[in-house]
Amino acid sequence: MKAADQRTTNCRRSLQSFKLKTSIPMITKTKPLNRFVEWKTTALAALALASLASTPALAGDKNDDEFQFNLVRNTAFDSQFPNFARNARGRVKIESVGPVEIMDVKVEGLPPNTDFDFFVIQVPHAPFGLAWYQGDIETNRHGIGHGTFIGRFSIETFIVAPGVANAPIVFSTPGRPDLSDASQNPATFPVQLYHLGLWFNNPADAAAAGGPSTVTPFNGEHNAGVQVLNTQTPAFPDNFGPLRHVNP
Repeated sequence: MKAADQRTTNCRRSLQSFKLKTSIPMITKTKPLNRFVEWKTTALAALALASLASTPALAGDKNDDEFQFNLVRNTAFDSQFPNFARNARGRVKIESVGPVEIMDVKVEGLPPNTDFDFFVIQVPHAPFGLAWYQGDIETNRHGIGHGTFIGRFSIETFIVAPGVANAPIVFSTPGRPDLSDASQNPATFPVQLYHLGLWFNNPADAAAAGGPSTVTPFNGEHNAGVQVLNTQTPAFPDNFGPLRHVNP
């Protein structure tokens, strides 16, 4: 047992001696290696910063992929209803993400806790031309509403009907074909749609906001109120609405 213990002790001493002898050259080689790694890291970081600064899309300029514009109050009723939704306004941001766009809409100055219907339309004012129902926006108790929509909201936005086809009649109002589903679509070549509009979902809400109580087809059941916001500004004439400025 003593001989075995002695051999174990000698083995441990030899191992410690080996570690001591080999540790010194390792330390002397590590210092220049660390300096090389630090120099290389610094150089790569500088190169990366230079590359980022020379690339506009990565330099913090988000406007390259975004387009923002205002929604303005519909003034078509001012002669008879001058106080109609006097403080109504909105802001739209469209971000192109390749195959689709993300449209962020914020409205304010509207009646609180009220439903509205949002449309993409051919021209911003009556008779509006072709239109499609994009979605709903509901205001909170402060009269502020927000909606986010995903789709094709760009220079490529259009409607087309190569031919006439039968359509289901789901919603109808007796004696009011303008508020009822059509049994067929009209044929049309491609028509570009570049404007936006917001309608009261309920004619009574429009009247309570100081406007007319006219019933229009601009909601899912075709019994909406009148338009309150649109994109009719000097910057966006009828044939050059804001969506035409978005190039995916």
